[in-house]
Amino acid sequence: MPFLGPVLTVFAMMNGFWESPWVLLILALGAAYLGGKAMEFIPFTRRIIERREAGRG
Repeated sequence: MPFLGPVLTVFAMMNGFWESPWVLLILALGAAYLGGKAMEFIPFTRRIIERREAGRG
């Protein structure tokens, strides 16, 4: 498996970065932002959001 060697090397090198709370915080904020954008983009979830807002208002 020639692909496994470089992948494990990258994981070992990134280990120091993942232990930092700042990197995890930035990653969490980025994931939350992209998740919100995905919710607006996907038609099925957009219909769920529109129904929920219509029921409130």
